[in-house]
Amino acid sequence: MNRQIRGITLAAGMLMAGIAAASDDYIRDYAERVKAADWKAMETLTVTLDEHSFDPSELRFKAGKAYKLQLKNIGKKDHYFTAEKFFRAVAWRKVMVDKQGEIKAPYFTAFEPLKNGGQVDLYFVPVTPGSYEVICTIDDHKQQGMSGTLVIE
Repeated sequence: MNRQIRGITLAAGMLMAGIAAASDDYIRDYAERVKAADWKAMETLTVTLDEHSFDPSELRFKAGKAYKLQLKNIGKKDHYFTAEKFFRAVAWRKVMVDKQGEIKAPYFTAFEPLKNGGQVDLYFVPVTPGSYEVICTIDDHKQQGMSGTLVIE
């Protein structure tokens, strides 16, 4: 019995270490960066999602500046806006879904504005410079052209 408990404890510890390692690469001081940003000078950008494209397919952000990124699905199908590495390279203030509620978290992995006018608004401060891929992960949408680039300068 003692061996079983040790095995379960070891497995649980390994699982927790894996979870911790997977979440280690997000911006840890996001609250301070969000508080320091000038939200009155926030720039608003809009990306429309349609069958099968992001428009525009490339966006450029300046590190340290406050942004609101509106994701609007104008298509008939559901689409994802997935850019996990980019989402971990920014300091999140909040996400609003159709102005009905707010979500606050240290990082996200994907957003899915619902079809026919669904909208998600992302509020963030870019931190880590680089070029990041954004794709739709539904079926073959990426292969049909739903991909793009998010650049932090």
